Amino acid sequence: MNKINKNLGTTACISNAIFVNLRRITMTSKLGEISALLTAVFWTTSALNFENASKRVGSLPVNLLRLVIGLFFLSTFCWMYRGLFLPVDAPPRAWFWLSMSGFIGFAFGDLFLFKAFVVLGSRISMLMMALVPPMTALFGWIVMGEVLTLKGLIGMVLTVGGIALVVLERDSSEKQIRLSHPMAGIWYALGGAVGQAVGLIFSKLGMGHYNAFAASQIRILAGITGFAVLFSISKSWPQVAAAFHDKKAIFQLSIGSFFGPFLGVSFSLLAIKYTTAGVASTIMAIVPVLIIPPAVVFLKEKVNFKEILGAVVAVLGVAVLFL
Repeated sequence: MNKINKNLGTTACISNAIFVNLRRITMTSKLGEISALLTAVFWTTSALNFENASKRVGSLPVNLLRLVIGLFFLSTFCWMYRGLFLPVDAPPRAWFWLSMSGFIGFAFGDLFLFKAFVVLGSRISMLMMALVPPMTALFGWIVMGEVLTLKGLIGMVLTVGGIALVVLERDSSEKQIRLSHPMAGIWYALGGAVGQAVGLIFSKLGMGHYNAFAASQIRILAGITGFAVLFSISKSWPQVAAAFHDKKAIFQLSIGSFFGPFLGVSFSLLAIKYTTAGVASTIMAIVPVLIIPPAVVFLKEKVNFKEILGAVVAVLGVAVLFL
């Protein structure tokens, strides 16, 4: 426990260092782009830690506990930065749309994403999440009537093609195309991508000019509520209690929660607040490329040229879609 408290103290110091000059740069013209780039780094770090924790104690406990830990970090920061521990100043419209975003993005999208972490690993799962920007554009066209250009369609094709290059392979014996990864994992990752895309649209609708970090609190509170209901229905609370006996998993959860629900989610909202959703999504979508080196070094994964090429093509497709 002392080790965990020490780690929490260390992450709090890192948090303070990151945000010490935040007020000075909020009017910077490139704040949105910088926030999106930092988001990609944060999500890469959190994905690797959550993969390890999920494989140790299961994806369900990790989903709930990382939100609780992330809310603690976020609320502590908001208390120091805004003077409010909870987002009691949020207007009703923000509460509605951000709660919907948190429920769909966390309780639905991340539930499937974390299952994909266990089946596919974080590297392939995050590659599948490159589908989020094309899905966001598609849902924006369907729901809000946003225009889909020819360039946008080309970008979608490139993204899907890059992902297909990784998850499909040719069976030399049967001369057929087949999945190179388990079908269940692919479906889990697709479910995660859909949840993230819909959650992003609802976040944009609900945040407006409201503080991005307080908006993250609302989303996380909605996610925690959704998981609490799910755990009560499925009677999964004993799994949560059992997770606390694995100190290494709790440590990984703490690190992942600091860089994911706290920094990652908050900076993603900063990104879409200070730049267009398309530019933000494009920069944040480089995670599949960023995650390759640490996956090779720390997780000892074997990555072939086809997988690297597929990741690069998928990210290129996202860039074409929005830039």
